[in-house]
Amino acid sequence: MAVLVSKPGISWTSLAFPAVLLAGLAGTLAVQADLFRPAPAGPVLDEPMTVEVAPRTFQYRDSGEFFRNGFAVDGPVETVTIRRPLTIMKYQVTAADYGRCVADGACPPAEPSYVPADPATTPATGVSYDDAVAYAGWLSARTGEIWTLPTDRDLAFAAGSRFPDDALGVDINSTNPADRWLADYRREAARKASRDPVPQPLGRFGESEFGLADFAGNVWDWTATCSRRVNLDEAGAVVKDTQSCGVYVASGKHRASLSSFVRNPKGGGCAVGVPPDNVGFRLVKDTRWYAGLLDTLRRKGLPF
Repeated sequence: MAVLVSKPGISWTSLAFPAVLLAGLAGTLAVQADLFRPAPAGPVLDEPMTVEVAPRTFQYRDSGEFFRNGFAVDGPVETVTIRRPLTIMKYQVTAADYGRCVADGACPPAEPSYVPADPATTPATGVSYDDAVAYAGWLSARTGEIWTLPTDRDLAFAAGSRFPDDALGVDINSTNPADRWLADYRREAARKASRDPVPQPLGRFGESEFGLADFAGNVWDWTATCSRRVNLDEAGAVVKDTQSCGVYVASGKHRASLSSFVRNPKGGGCAVGVPPDNVGFRLVKDTRWYAGLLDTLRRKGLPF
């Protein structure tokens, strides 16, 4: 038989009361979070098809432009551990779904370079980062769930082996600018050779090992990751990290930095490197029980 022994001066009742108090607080927070969850506005929409990517540890090359001693170097590769599942749209938002947001007056019209024959099976393109954020707000309001743009790391997590490695492959200790120029030329030339201006129907480019469809096809995904310029010291430690959150990363066959208002990246809107063929987006669903509360606090301008 197990025997419970208490330390002198500490009663079990004194320990039980805080436990009961914490349990009550947790219950109250859960109720409050549910109350803060947005009530569906108008007819409730069916949720889009999603995949759930299980937690794991993976290698991720950090996004941004990295420099050491004035020379461009490859971003560091980090070992990242994701401890909770990620729920993300299997496919990019279609032209038809985006059109519903436009019809509701919640999104501005898209400006695609190509009008799809079947909007229900073609990704929405000609949409800016700001348009994608507007759609996320509309979808959240119409489903009663919280939808946001993924980060670049979210996409790397879900895309698995399909996520691009932007490394130049140049010796970090090389001081010969020609090495970097040639490596960058080869990389940009390869990107230009793969360009296809016409968005393809959903499913044309297959799936990652985790079920994410069409990543690294000819439609890039807007992300919530800000563009960065990072200066490193001799040891590789960060000396200065400058973020530009009016410019965001779009991920696909490669990563590109685009101003938030750009709808057609081929019209001169790419801040760094070769622009994407087309830019669309998919969203992640925040499944945390307190997601509604956090969303309310963010919309009130609090730093969460």
